Amino acid sequence: MAPPVLVYAPAPKPAEAEPARVETYAVEPPAATTTAGGAAGRDGAPAAPATRIALLLPLRSEALGQASAALRDGFMAAWERDRDGIDVTVVETGDVAQDVLASYAGALQQQDMVVGPLSRSAVGAVAASALVSKPTIALNYPEGHGGGADAALPAQMLAMGLSIEEEARQAAQWAGAEHPNSSALVVATATPWQRRSAAAFAAQWQRLGRPLRLVELAAPNGYLSDPELVQLRARVQGEAPGLVFAALGADQTRQLRAALGAELPLYGTSALNPGNGNNFPDQELDGVRLLDLPWQIQRDHPAVMVYPHPPRSQERRAGAADLERLYALGIDAFRVARQIARQPSGRFVLDGVTGRLAVSFGQGPASFERVEQPAVYKNGVPLPVAP
Repeated sequence: MAPPVLVYAPAPKPAEAEPARVETYAVEPPAATTTAGGAAGRDGAPAAPATRIALLLPLRSEALGQASAALRDGFMAAWERDRDGIDVTVVETGDVAQDVLASYAGALQQQDMVVGPLSRSAVGAVAASALVSKPTIALNYPEGHGGGADAALPAQMLAMGLSIEEEARQAAQWAGAEHPNSSALVVATATPWQRRSAAAFAAQWQRLGRPLRLVELAAPNGYLSDPELVQLRARVQGEAPGLVFAALGADQTRQLRAALGAELPLYGTSALNPGNGNNFPDQELDGVRLLDLPWQIQRDHPAVMVYPHPPRSQERRAGAADLERLYALGIDAFRVARQIARQPSGRFVLDGVTGRLAVSFGQGPASFERVEQPAVYKNGVPLPVAP
């Protein structure tokens, strides 16, 4: 039997300016299995039609183009491995909400399912519209997600983005289990994602009924203020919190650890792991606990082992680890979409490259949960540990 053939068929250009660029990828049935009446299976019965999936990404965006390309590459790598019965159309958009909504509406007319959009604002715009009439897998969450007053998403929409807030909540659960009845010191700067992370940890910690203190430090040029670190060290010596949650980046956490000492248990998110090639051979973070994706810290994970990894340049640039996480999100987004195509209604669990995924779809409001992999720094490298 002849091998399947990858078909590339760009859609005709609309007359409007800046049209959405569309690329379709499909498996052409081998000639031996087709008849004049169309595709047929080996037993002569008509083959089931392929599920048509639109991958809607802001590939034309200056801000999100690189992230979109990484996610697309992961999605297509997963499709290459399990592409039977699935056609994928990549729809490129920009940043403007009207552009995204128009492209989304067009995809609904031609496709059976949409994966996307990617930005928080675009997800919010689609969720607030009356357009969601087919399965839609959003790759982010609307603004304010997880704050306790979330607006319900349309029944046909599932949101499965990577969430620093969810990591912070899981870190709070982990810290609470390891240090019952302890108080927590939560440290962040004014950077928006750090504030969201700190607030999510604090809210979860308070749900556990535990006391905490939230401290926001100045960070001129990205580095924590030395005078404020001196003041914080004096406060910690007086108040003696049971643990610290660092809603910070890796370099800032190194500063914090040096100021407070290694004896105080310290927890964080995947922001503490800059990825292979950017770890800390001087062991400054050894003992620090964090959550991250199996794709980043568990290379012997069964799902991680079966998918190709994107090539790494010799010089690791800032943000490279985040692009690798988005590539992994693309893999899991395809796997979830494929499962929903096969099982339009019900619950299922996937051992994904971004964590253990629990999905409910087609039975009222959709739900999604990702449990990430706990890790502890040892000899400058985060190593997975049992939850």
